[in-house]
Amino acid sequence: MDGTLLHEDGTLSDIVGAEVRRVDALGNQVMLATGRSVDTTLPVLDRLGIAPEYVVCSNGAITLKRDTSAPLGYRREHVETFDPGPVLNRIRTHLAEALFAVEDAEGNFFCTEAFPDSVLGRSYHVVPFSELAAVVATRVVVISPGHDMEDFLDVVERMGLHKVSYSIGWTAWLDIAPDGVNKATGLERVRSWLDIPRTRVCVIGDGRNDIEMFQWAAAGGGRAVVMAQAPEDVLAVGTETTASIDDDGVAAALSAL
Repeated sequence: MDGTLLHEDGTLSDIVGAEVRRVDALGNQVMLATGRSVDTTLPVLDRLGIAPEYVVCSNGAITLKRDTSAPLGYRREHVETFDPGPVLNRIRTHLAEALFAVEDAEGNFFCTEAFPDSVLGRSYHVVPFSELAAVVATRVVVISPGHDMEDFLDVVERMGLHKVSYSIGWTAWLDIAPDGVNKATGLERVRSWLDIPRTRVCVIGDGRNDIEMFQWAAAGGGRAVVMAQAPEDVLAVGTETTASIDDDGVAAALSAL
């Protein structure tokens, strides 16, 4: 969503919102797949004016299903978890000054110190590091304000995080999910449930946490549309490029449907 549908200040372009609703009204399954938590994802559906059958959150770790009897209209249909202790300890040796948070299966956040306003999108519990490492997690969030992007990427690569999946969001932001879990795994699960052919898939994104999603769509003969402002390594895995967020790239891509 961020950098694709929503601008940096959180605003949604009128033309993008209108195009999303047009494509949805045609009968397409228009849904969100995001690194955001459930609590910060569902309000965007309201802003878009759509109510998809499924939503993928937390970089694929949580898949929601529409349920009008559930709070906010969605229930957790599939949740992937892991033990965050080993990876937290490993990262701490490389990024001792970083801020750490863990999200559990219910969407609660636990962290060792206060996070910047709006980063987690909801209230959180400050706990000792030992308690943080004991949470059954859907993801670990690490931010390191003292690093620029390239330096941060170098540190992440040196960690060798083989037993978990990780992705870089915006500058000095690291999301760590259960092994083999990403937006693509969540979307493939939804595609299978809905029995939609792989060739009828179109995904749009702009970040490094979208790379697996682009590869998945392209491998099945679908469309992998990358926003023009994306980093070079992200642009390289798309099947096509649309305009930037500032030029309403999502609207341009959807207008062809």
